[in-house]
Amino acid sequence: MTDSNKSATLTVHGKTYELPVHSPTVGPDVIDIRKLYSEADVFTYDPGFTSTASCDSTITYIDGEKGELLHRGYPIDQLAEKSHFLEVCYLLLYGELPAAKELEKFETTITRHTMLHEQMQYFYRGFRRDAHPMAIMVGVVGAMSAFYHDSTDVSDPHQREVASHRLIAKMPTIAAWAYKYHTGQPFVYPRNDLDYASNFLRMCFSVPAEEYEVNPILSRAMDRIFTLHADHEQNASTSTVRLASSSGANPFACIAAGIACLWGPAHGGANQACLEMLEEIGTVDRIPEFIARAKDKADPFRLMGFGHRVYKNFDPRAKVMKQSADEVLDLLGIEDNPKLQVAKALEKQALEDPYFSEKKLFPNVDFYSGIILEAMGFPTSMFTPIFALSRTVGWVSQWKEMIADPQNKIGRPRQLYLGETSRDYVDIEKR
Repeated sequence: MTDSNKSATLTVHGKTYELPVHSPTVGPDVIDIRKLYSEADVFTYDPGFTSTASCDSTITYIDGEKGELLHRGYPIDQLAEKSHFLEVCYLLLYGELPAAKELEKFETTITRHTMLHEQMQYFYRGFRRDAHPMAIMVGVVGAMSAFYHDSTDVSDPHQREVASHRLIAKMPTIAAWAYKYHTGQPFVYPRNDLDYASNFLRMCFSVPAEEYEVNPILSRAMDRIFTLHADHEQNASTSTVRLASSSGANPFACIAAGIACLWGPAHGGANQACLEMLEEIGTVDRIPEFIARAKDKADPFRLMGFGHRVYKNFDPRAKVMKQSADEVLDLLGIEDNPKLQVAKALEKQALEDPYFSEKKLFPNVDFYSGIILEAMGFPTSMFTPIFALSRTVGWVSQWKEMIADPQNKIGRPRQLYLGETSRDYVDIEKR
């Protein structure tokens, strides 16, 4: 945060107050209202916090109008094309791209933390087989504090570091085991000779009856999905992690809270909703009907996976994800998958339609990631768990930044109270 001599004047009930204005390195100025309540006895009103900066941060910057997403200053499209997920993890955690030896050490640390405590298998078996994988992940991640007591003291920098590494390393195993448990197949243990994405794919799709070879195109596509979802500034789940951690809760509980928030269909379920829409359309010949419905303001139907709440131009992650989607579909084909046939035809027709280009309703990252995951063989119930796996490093980075911030204090949003004023209790026989 860069302080300046700027200030804003606010008049309340005829009295004027000078409020400091802080200038960021990039983005809009921020009016500091921290003393407004104590000095003027008023709150600000901002449902959804869409105009409120809840913290200062150096991790991620988004400009929705320009279609820009930066991690520590690096554009997301460059990172997705030239880097890989664990290097981006290092960048988010520590602020700079690693040197070769730093990256090697970090990758080794993450690789050697991928196994889960053996007793956690019994925790999985307490769930019903038809439990949603996200329900399992919320429970298992929250329960990690019962198994890893040596990394729950948030006041200890070393324990914070260990907890960070454990969460990033173990999340693929946790998600893969949730998938295996859901399908009734035996758990597959991680292997230290595989990279992060390949390890995850193997733990999801290999079985003891035969050897599983990870295709490098699928591994690269999976790595890009992880990279493109690694962090997205102060969204709902990240804000949930920060709010939970402001109380001093252990890191595993805080990340479990983030997973629970991500589960909401308005947040992490977008690519699942996209696939469900493709299933509703059903066949290529019905696409014009649904495009017409999307244009009809009186029709509640919307094309899922097109446009974005934050990006008012184009989603900067979509270009790279489209490239991966094309590579995966070329490898696996779409001939036997009606949903993928509809997806490719819908993409083509929507991009050629002036209505969508004029309104800047371009396919976003959720559209392409849903296509990739469907082609790989993941059920839609696993889409959000994979999102949670990807976003863990962003949550952890934001959590670490917040804990180390000397301005950190417990979150306490205010309210506009519209209920009854004070009234006396009435005995039950007189009501």
